[in-house]
Amino acid sequence: MLNFIRVVWAILMAFYYYVFIKDYKQVKTANELDEVSVAKVGIVGFITNFFDTLGIGSFAPTVAFNKFLKMGVRDKDLPGLLNVGDTLPVMCEAVIFTTVIDVEPITLVTMLAASAVGSWLGAGIISKLDEIKIQKIMGVALFVTGILMVLGALNLIQGGGEAIGLTGGKLVLGIVGNFILGALMTAGIGLYAPCMALVYFLGLSPAVAFPIMMGSCATLMPVCSVKFIKEGAYPRKASLLLGLFGAIGVFFAAYIVKSLPLDILRWLVIVVIFYTSISMLVSANKGKGSGEDVIVENSNDDK
Repeated sequence: MLNFIRVVWAILMAFYYYVFIKDYKQVKTANELDEVSVAKVGIVGFITNFFDTLGIGSFAPTVAFNKFLKMGVRDKDLPGLLNVGDTLPVMCEAVIFTTVIDVEPITLVTMLAASAVGSWLGAGIISKLDEIKIQKIMGVALFVTGILMVLGALNLIQGGGEAIGLTGGKLVLGIVGNFILGALMTAGIGLYAPCMALVYFLGLSPAVAFPIMMGSCATLMPVCSVKFIKEGAYPRKASLLLGLFGAIGVFFAAYIVKSLPLDILRWLVIVVIFYTSISMLVSANKGKGSGEDVIVENSNDDK
């Protein structure tokens, strides 16, 4: 069953790169490629995707680096850069973590499928909801989850677990939960930290969150990126560089994650959840609505 997932990913990436390379060559022939610093974009791609592999997210850091280092990417091209450029790194994350971290196949496949279906079906519904209210609700929910996880890590309450798969009612809850998270992505709410929280409440090992959340995004992003490519709403050269150097950062970080003791990994997940919670609440209080600001602001989120 895992091989089936990888075949699906291979098909998606083949389609993605066919569209990307065709567009890249056409623009290059016309001498209209974006002018960016190879060194700056390469370094940013490596660093942001290194931390994305740890669950921190890459979108917001990339935006910050673009302004701080003056990479040369226009603000209106940032959504395209984030999606098109980070597709390869996210796919690498998914392949690596489904290989090095054990997850019960039925649990993995059904939750990935649920997120994909949720993103597709939810686009026309969730995206019309009040995004600021969703951010506030998710921010508070994640903050509460973070507190419960801290108490659990300190053995003050029972919570979390070490299971690698779900059955029965918990599997149904996992499928429904990831369906909702996939739908919420269309409203600018990232999947990483909420997925970590879902995994915690279902009693799965913290490590299991990585293949599930990254596999979910790997299933969604190639299709999403093709839309940006076909509309020409992305910087070609910067996206290529971000993806290639980002993939290298992923491989470096993946070794760290898979070698971390479970207790340390649990604390890493807690940090990510608090970080995302605070980011969402700050963004909501600033009155961020739909559009580029939401796409850029909620990074962990990548996704």
